[in-house]
Amino acid sequence: MTNPVPSELVRKVRNRTSAPLLECKNALKEAKGDIDKAIEILKIKGLSEVEKKSGRNTPEGQIFSYVHAGGKIGVLVEINCETDFVARNNEFQNFAKEISMQIAASDPKFVSKDDVPQSFIDNEKKIILAQVEKSGKKPEFTQRIVEGKLAKTLEEICLINQVYIRDSKLTVEDLQNELLSKLGENIKVSRFVRYQIGETQTDG
Repeated sequence: MTNPVPSELVRKVRNRTSAPLLECKNALKEAKGDIDKAIEILKIKGLSEVEKKSGRNTPEGQIFSYVHAGGKIGVLVEINCETDFVARNNEFQNFAKEISMQIAASDPKFVSKDDVPQSFIDNEKKIILAQVEKSGKKPEFTQRIVEGKLAKTLEEICLINQVYIRDSKLTVEDLQNELLSKLGENIKVSRFVRYQIGETQTDG
């Protein structure tokens, strides 16, 4: 990447790793602007603070409740951290409110891709494959299209991977990592339940 690295890309890598800005910029140059590759480079170099902290135990935290305006949608969500001090922090509390509103608005089915059962993935692949074959796409493109559509589906139904409702440039994971960086502790959305009048509850 010979051109100047866009500040927006640097910010995204910084949000997801908490690595020093200069290191984020250098990693992006090395990765030719590919964010995921840049993050991997920082992990290999041991410069990703998020990576270091995300493996730490989170024995503290709180369960938060949220009822959407009109009283027809309700959310319970468990968010964990390392210390009781952070659990009582205003920024942690605000984060919990944002996550609750995200769940209410976007109706995720799982917390992260790691929580999605293989049976669900296999079934989605069958459905997508049938749709692609019916559309008459060339066979050599089929697998790539199926994988792309599956990835998009998982981004929509997994809370952490969803686009943040207040800022389309961020994901929920970016928001979580920003808080992790700011508070210096591992922050983890563990599970949630979403209720809606007239519908079966959603457990994540």
